[in-house]
Amino acid sequence: MNRRLFLRSVAAISALGAAEFAPWQAMSAFAEEISDFVRGPAIKDYPLRQISKHVWIIFTPDAFPTPENQGMMSNVTFVNTSQGIVVVDTGASVQIGEMSIRQLERSLKKPVIAIINTHYHGDHWLGNHAYVDRYGNSLPIYAHPGTIQAIKGIQGSLWLTLIEKATNQASLGTRIVPPNTPLEHGAVLKFGDVTLRIHHYGTVHTPFDLCVEVVQDGVTLVGDIAMDRRIANMDDGSYLGTFKAYDTLVKKTGTRIWLPAHGEPGEHVLKWNRELFEGIYRPCEQAVKNGLPLEEAKALVLKDPRVASRAKETRGFEANIGKYVSIAYLEAEAAGF
Repeated sequence: MNRRLFLRSVAAISALGAAEFAPWQAMSAFAEEISDFVRGPAIKDYPLRQISKHVWIIFTPDAFPTPENQGMMSNVTFVNTSQGIVVVDTGASVQIGEMSIRQLERSLKKPVIAIINTHYHGDHWLGNHAYVDRYGNSLPIYAHPGTIQAIKGIQGSLWLTLIEKATNQASLGTRIVPPNTPLEHGAVLKFGDVTLRIHHYGTVHTPFDLCVEVVQDGVTLVGDIAMDRRIANMDDGSYLGTFKAYDTLVKKTGTRIWLPAHGEPGEHVLKWNRELFEGIYRPCEQAVKNGLPLEEAKALVLKDPRVASRAKETRGFEANIGKYVSIAYLEAEAAGF
């Protein structure tokens, strides 16, 4: 770094410390100031895959961010309408956003006209940066009002830092670009020949998860409320809320393909997740009723055939099962009062 750039970075850091901004504004101002000379490498191209008549994805085989995958661990989904492309979840960095734009412009050759962020975890919205750079700050970026506030608050800067750390700074240069348009349950968005219906059923993976039903295709984009052979992060979620949401989605939509942000789409995604989660939650529920401690609840969970049959094929199982049993046990305790 030359002296001029060093002085600019020092000035930017000083401004960050002095700014009386909301956290996302301060972090965004700082990131924008330095991103022209401190930026992680471009990410390799991942191919587009067609799922249905209007739905395409850039699929990622990886479940968690690493320096090797540069944070590419969440599917990026595109709805191809007669008016243009609607992007659902933009990935974990500006580099991933730029890669997905390259693929869109090569293959579908249509502009992006809107973005939907399903929730506030950073692998679903940090790529927004690339899209506003390419298509302008007036690009509508939809999310639940709670998600918008979370990203403008602590979740924005938290996730920016988490992804940078997990990728060994390969995502450097990414700045926080929060959603700008609130979207709630029951909303219907029409883009030419495609209708998107929005579903929100309380706390599932987070308190503010949106699912996007592509009505004409019988496809529902479920974000992180269900995953394919990956144990979902339940730190901000609810097992009981998840069961309720699954029941309601099956009842209220004509879905034949459930498209998760992590893993392969298919007709059995909700079923696979529900059985795993039932195998975690129900033994904890029974342990609480029987006055058994957490350690015994965990042993019951590991013996449950719904869990035991999935353990080997579930990415992140060994590292996370203890925490998610604890979460289930605490939720069962709270539900018992």
